[in-house]
Amino acid sequence: MAELPAYDESATVGQARELYFAANDLGESGYSDRWVRLRLAGRTIIMFPNSAARVRSIRLHDIHHVVAGYDTSWTGEAEVAAWEIGGGCADHGAAWLLNMYALAIGAVIAPVRTLTAFARGRRSRTLYSGEFVPALLAESLGELRCRLELPPKGSSPAATDLALFGLWVPVSMAALVGSYALLLWPLVALLG
Repeated sequence: MAELPAYDESATVGQARELYFAANDLGESGYSDRWVRLRLAGRTIIMFPNSAARVRSIRLHDIHHVVAGYDTSWTGEAEVAAWEIGGGCADHGAAWLLNMYALAIGAVIAPVRTLTAFARGRRSRTLYSGEFVPALLAESLGELRCRLELPPKGSSPAATDLALFGLWVPVSMAALVGSYALLLWPLVALLG
């Protein structure tokens, strides 16, 4: 499911996140799973270890979905990734890397929406400047949106946004292709 429930601004971040988890068949248990499974049409297409660095970032990433209003479809993941890159991922290396992969995919499947989310992120702040703390879940959704200076969706990107996006796309494509090459190299060596 890639649905995004309607969230009441006065709801706590924790309440909104629970709705998000329920609507998308997710849950905090995913933070402790050993493996992450990416699915397409209900089938697992990629599995990778659920590292401590990924868990550190994904706790904030899930809240970003709720706060910024992007769903969990492939396009929604590309949008939230672009928004996070635009706003900055600070020292969350796993977020930078995984977001670059999603940005590359978004540039192909939904370039305008991905660009618009990137531009919106450049006018926002993200939670990556800090760490996940349980007290964050008690904050109201409206308060958090104000604190992150989140503009509404749909504003037009400026020329600077377009230029920076034009720099990020090839970098993200290189990261994606380079990672696949590293994964496939042992297979090529065995078959060669």
